[in-house]
Amino acid sequence: MANTTYIPLAERLRPKSLHEFIGQEHLVGDGKVLQQMIQNKNAHSIIFWGPPGVGKTTLAQIIARSLDLPFFTLSAIDSGVKEVRAVIEQARKSGHALLFIDEIHRFNKAQQDSLLGAVEKGIITLIGATTENPSFEVISALLSRCQVYVLKPLTEDHLVQLVRNALENDEVLSQQNIVVKEWEALLQLSGGDARKLLNLLELIASSLKENENEITNDLVQDVVQNKMALYDKSGEQHYDIISAFIKSMRGSDPNAAVYWLARMIEGGEDPKFIARRMVILASEDIGNANPNALLLATTTFQAVEMIGFPESRIILSQCATYLASSPKSNAAYMAINNAQSLVRKTGDLPVPLPIRNAPTGLMKNLEYGKNYKYAHDYPGNFIEQEFLPEKVQGTKLYDPGNNATEQRLRDYLRNCWKEKYDY
Repeated sequence: MANTTYIPLAERLRPKSLHEFIGQEHLVGDGKVLQQMIQNKNAHSIIFWGPPGVGKTTLAQIIARSLDLPFFTLSAIDSGVKEVRAVIEQARKSGHALLFIDEIHRFNKAQQDSLLGAVEKGIITLIGATTENPSFEVISALLSRCQVYVLKPLTEDHLVQLVRNALENDEVLSQQNIVVKEWEALLQLSGGDARKLLNLLELIASSLKENENEITNDLVQDVVQNKMALYDKSGEQHYDIISAFIKSMRGSDPNAAVYWLARMIEGGEDPKFIARRMVILASEDIGNANPNALLLATTTFQAVEMIGFPESRIILSQCATYLASSPKSNAAYMAINNAQSLVRKTGDLPVPLPIRNAPTGLMKNLEYGKNYKYAHDYPGNFIEQEFLPEKVQGTKLYDPGNNATEQRLRDYLRNCWKEKYDY
């Protein structure tokens, strides 16, 4: 009987060595860190951080194969402490093994703690993959035992190379003599995700009629509209829909915001990912126009961590509709941008002597802190004095927004700094 097992194109073409790997030249090129690690036969634990479909799983498999290590893989979505301990026990019996954990950011503290001993003793070499900043999602004890390598999005040249490699070398596709006449739609819809690109290419190839062999933008669009999923939480739709969600809240449309929230929930999006974006928006787009927005968003993130789906959908909805309905201001966001730009332009300017710290007698003799005026000793708890370095004195970096709350801040600042700043 013929073998009827189906293997997706992306899996059929998965590279087996660094020589075959496309992209991430800063890690896999001549003399680079992963090539050196393999050449020296010196495996160390790693966190691969980068967008979907850029080679995290493939690199883990190449490392294990090149170092001839037993290879175990777990997904943090459907694995827990029990599964981790089972792998550690198998690794202990074999002497040493490589454990790859996909979406390691979804492991909670207890699950990550269960890895520590085995990593520290060298029973396993851990390779974790994450699309989220490991500084926020991986516990410090585990992070300190791993090297974090950032994987970059694939360029158009990388994606074109992947397609041409598939059309030339895949046993099935090479027989169709497919020619890509137009690249824009194919590359754009891949979202820089190699796996998604190859799955799309395979889908399009299977849609070609007999005697057809040309891929055009119109063909790609037709196939996508008819056959592809509405939401891919690891691909382009993931980024498009979170963008629509954020822009709906920024645009003060709670109806659109809760719609895009529902799309993410129905698609199985990580609720912490949604909550984290709302915390950022509460400061970036609302700020001092409604300081309670940041408090609610932060509390929402904490509550989502405690509750989880499905109940946390209600908490997310409450926060999203509140943020969308709040007055908006990006004044704080612009202030830090302006300040950082000024610092980069002017460098490390000296702190004015009156506002320097003077914990020692020597510093006091050098006039550190001399003539500092303690604001609470003066009427209205304010006295005009200089806080900026001399070279940038009088530079206004924060300009309150045009809303009732920040107008009160503007009035207060104008009253304080009548001559110095234009409020």
